[in-house]
Amino acid sequence: MILQQIQLSDFRNYTNAQVDFDSGVSAIIGANGQGKTNLTEALAFLSTMKSFRGVPTEAMIRTGTHTAFIRARVLHDDGREIVIEARLTNQGRNQVLVNGTKLPKARDLLGMVRTTVFSPDDLDLVKGGPHLRRDFLDDSLVAYANKYDALRLEVDRIVRQRNAVLKQSGGRINNAVSSMLDLWDEKFSDLGTQLGNARNELITKLTPFITHAYEELAQRDSNISIDYSPEWLQIGLAKCLTNSRDEDLRRFVTTVGPHRDDVEISINNLPARTHASQGEQRTMALALRLALHRFIGQSVGEIPILILDDVLSELDPDRAKALLNHFPVGQVLITTASELPIEAHIAKRVQIKAGTIISPKLGNE
Repeated sequence: MILQQIQLSDFRNYTNAQVDFDSGVSAIIGANGQGKTNLTEALAFLSTMKSFRGVPTEAMIRTGTHTAFIRARVLHDDGREIVIEARLTNQGRNQVLVNGTKLPKARDLLGMVRTTVFSPDDLDLVKGGPHLRRDFLDDSLVAYANKYDALRLEVDRIVRQRNAVLKQSGGRINNAVSSMLDLWDEKFSDLGTQLGNARNELITKLTPFITHAYEELAQRDSNISIDYSPEWLQIGLAKCLTNSRDEDLRRFVTTVGPHRDDVEISINNLPARTHASQGEQRTMALALRLALHRFIGQSVGEIPILILDDVLSELDPDRAKALLNHFPVGQVLITTASELPIEAHIAKRVQIKAGTIISPKLGNE
């Protein structure tokens, strides 16, 4: 999969911009705050229909305007060329067209553009809270198969509805509350278990890729383990919900299920979140992304576009060189505030200043 061209209008700090890309490695260069990450954010939005910075739609629309446009031309590995146009608005629903045809739902775009994004904030995948690792798992499932997006959204909806019943009960049980909880527990047990099993299967498939990527970057053998084994999945969610009902009524929230899970990441038999150095944590975070990138490419038969947002500045020289020497096959976009080393094998440089593209140049010019 190759991004051939992207056009932006009123997106972030861009009034109007157009960039043509080549296959291989493209360096997006500019000082901090000029719009490097904004450019890659626009492309990644077409892949996931959300910002990898975790911000709402209105944050991506240029100040003083109400609508932003993203237009991208993408060449698939099978020779298909598609043109995607996204209209982001803070006054209604976003709209998406593919080859001039409006999609019924913006989320129907999932899978038409595949990207893997690594940013400095990904360090939190290892050292941050459980919700970040859950989101990584669920986003990975959606990248693997679009059907998991609907499953994740439905599980979230059921949890919200069940929590609403718990809050309305005031902590007191009666026949009406009991019947409502029985209804939501049945739905939650079914779909929550499906999500838990899917996560577990994904971890099993991903682990060899993660180990390989980590050892490439760390340049040494390591004992890596990724463990997802929530107690409720072993006992059965229906039984756990029954056992936790009194506690749920007391706290007004659903205390057990996939929305409360964590993923335990260990390096050499020690928890990475608390015992690994920051360099090891950063290497693991990058290994998670690279592993997913390779796994998705192998599973769907098409290599995603790899986006590295200001990654090299966060790595020590040895790990940076290891990353550059182990780039996966496919298109790579790297944002940087300075020139990249020769090991990056840059095919094209794109200079950005204050939301303006300054004469893109070929790598050997």
